[in-house]
Amino acid sequence: MIKLLIVDDHAVVRAGIQHFLAEIPDIEVGGEAATAAEAMRMVRAQDWDIVVLDIGMPDRSGVDVLMQIKREKPQLPVLILSMHPENRYAVKILRSGASGYVQKEALAIELIDAIRTISRGHKYISHTVAELLTMDLETDADKPLHEKLSTREYEIFYRLSRGEGSTKIADDLCLSVKTVSTYRARILQKMNMSNNADIIYYAIKEKLID
Repeated sequence: MIKLLIVDDHAVVRAGIQHFLAEIPDIEVGGEAATAAEAMRMVRAQDWDIVVLDIGMPDRSGVDVLMQIKREKPQLPVLILSMHPENRYAVKILRSGASGYVQKEALAIELIDAIRTISRGHKYISHTVAELLTMDLETDADKPLHEKLSTREYEIFYRLSRGEGSTKIADDLCLSVKTVSTYRARILQKMNMSNNADIIYYAIKEKLID
């Protein structure tokens, strides 16, 4: 039996996962958490086979939670569940220690396949992510500018590209406004840009935002 901890701040998402996994004999949802803090308490208190983690949490970034889990329990697999398309986060998330990345809009069978693949000690790599990983092997000189950003830098870059201000980003990611400003300056420097308008134009041109 594969014992899961489901971490998502939306009750309807947790209920949906519970519903379609209830009929799967070898998978059990052993617990649920709606916040990053609650998730870490449960990770420390019990043994789990896999943590299914939403990338966007209300009290802390899912990326931060992933990194903390890998620091405290490096052998515990984490499957990221996200509303973001794979080309925006998947490669960076996998390189940060995740065992797989599945979009929320994916079919239930894909989530089940991912869980079973990870439970066997493998990473779950979809065809799209496999192509992205292959492209990622190109030299840095050939990579798009946004591919040179760290996971945290890209997360802030993406939010800036959607017009979010530093205060909102800081609140959502549980960072100080000063820290967000430091990341913004680093992003602008790495991408040879001058302001947020340059970031938004680039993101639209590269089809990173709708």
